[in-house]
Amino acid sequence: MKAVGRALGRALPLVVEPRVLGLVLVPVAVATALFTVLALVFWVPLGDGIAAVLTGGVRALGVTADLGWLATAGGGVAAFVLFALAAGVFAVAAIAVLAGPVFTRVVAMRRFPQLERLHGGTVAGGAINAAATLAMWLPMWLVTLPFLFVPIVGIPLSLCLSAWLNQRLFRYDALAEHASAAERTAVVRGARGRLFLLGLVLAPLAFVPIVNLGAPLYAGLAFTHLCLDELAALRARRAQGVIGPGEEG
Repeated sequence: MKAVGRALGRALPLVVEPRVLGLVLVPVAVATALFTVLALVFWVPLGDGIAAVLTGGVRALGVTADLGWLATAGGGVAAFVLFALAAGVFAVAAIAVLAGPVFTRVVAMRRFPQLERLHGGTVAGGAINAAATLAMWLPMWLVTLPFLFVPIVGIPLSLCLSAWLNQRLFRYDALAEHASAAERTAVVRGARGRLFLLGLVLAPLAFVPIVNLGAPLYAGLAFTHLCLDELAALRARRAQGVIGPGEEG
C-alpha cells in the first residue's frame, strides 16, 4: 500500500507539466472524433436495439404496459454510455502507447536518474500489448454489462475490470525502456497485487466529469512511478543477493 501511495503522490505534480499535459491532447482529440463518428452512424440503431431488448425483458416478466418513450430514452442513454466508454478506452490505449516513452523519460529523470536502461521493450511491443489487452477486455466487459442493472454488483465489477485494463495497458510501456524482458516478467509477477491496487484506486476517476479527461495521463505517470520503483527494488535485492520467490526472471 505504501508503494501505491508513493506512486500516486509523486505522479500528481507531473500532470501539470506542459510537455506532459500536451500528450493528452492528441489521444483525447482522436477519441472524441471516434466517439462522434460512431455516435452519428450507430447511436440511433443501437439505442433502438437496446430499447427493444428492454421492452422484451420487461414483457417477459409479465408486465404488459407499453414502455414507449421510457424504453426509447433508456436505450438512448445506454447507447451514449457505450460509445463514451469505447472512446475512453481507446484514449487510454492510445496514451499508453504514444505517451509511454515520454512518461518514462520524465519520471526517470526526476526519480530514477541512475537506473540502467536495458531496452527490453519496443514501441511495436507496446502496440501489440495494447491490442491484445483490448481483445481480452472486450469479452469480459460484455459479460459484465448485464450486471450494471444491479448496481451493487455491477459497479464493483466495472471498477475491477477497469483496474485490470489500466495496469495491463500501462505496465509494458512503463518498463519497456529500462527493464529487460526477463526483468519485466519478474516485476509484473512480483508486483501484481500492487499494480491491480493502483488500478483500482485510479478506476473511479474515469467516471468523474472533467477529471476523467486527465485521468489516463495521471494513471500513466502513476504506473510508471510504481513500475520503475519496483524495478529498482528488484535490482537492489539482486545486488544484495536477496532474491524472493519467482524473481530469478
